[in-house]
Amino acid sequence: MQLDVGSELRRVRESQKLSLRTVASAVGVSASLLSQVETGKTQPSVSTLYALVNYLGMSLDGLLRTAAVEAQGDPDASSVPSAPSNQDHRRTDGVVQRREDNPVIEMENGVTWERLAVGDSTIADALIVTYGPSGSSSVEGKMMRHSGLEYGVILEGRLSLQLEFDTYELEPGDSLCFDSNRPHRYDNRTDQPARGIWFVIGGRESGHQSLADLGRDHLGAARSVGGVLDALRAMPASPATDRE
Repeated sequence: MQLDVGSELRRVRESQKLSLRTVASAVGVSASLLSQVETGKTQPSVSTLYALVNYLGMSLDGLLRTAAVEAQGDPDASSVPSAPSNQDHRRTDGVVQRREDNPVIEMENGVTWERLAVGDSTIADALIVTYGPSGSSSVEGKMMRHSGLEYGVILEGRLSLQLEFDTYELEPGDSLCFDSNRPHRYDNRTDQPARGIWFVIGGRESGHQSLADLGRDHLGAARSVGGVLDALRAMPASPATDRE
């Protein structure tokens, strides 16, 4: 389900009585580019989208949710139940989101985001991220930064992560975690797509500090098991097998 995020960005900007030029100048793009993004004539880069969301005080997940609702239309438009169909087993509900219903944003330079199921939670932004051949989070070579902790794992292809002054080459199975307030950029320097799953946690006023805190009402509460790693560390080593 392809999303048009431009109209929601424009709605929020206008609701705050901010001019096009003011917002464009604040995020470091031209007014004409921002106008084209808002009208759907062009797609923003990853770094530009994050800059707009942060400046306007929006959450990325909130933007995706609103755009998805607009793309689907009013779910309450008809109260007449439809007859069961052969596709009922493929329906998306509050628990399962089918792949064909994934809200999708296509961005500049061959970057695609697919929002994964998050239910009613506003804790994490969960995404399937694809960087096409030679794709980058910023075609201008700019580093980006935004609130939250960024977790990811590469499923296929190769992706370069520049984090401040360090560069990491990521391959399938490699994972990452860092404070996304640190300047960073992603680049696919190959001729094959790179794909992974990303979680950005604490990108809004959630108070959650890590994946281990998801769903906890009180972050300071004692844990019966201090996370998966603690549980693994607590497991006794397997005894060696005696052989003659």
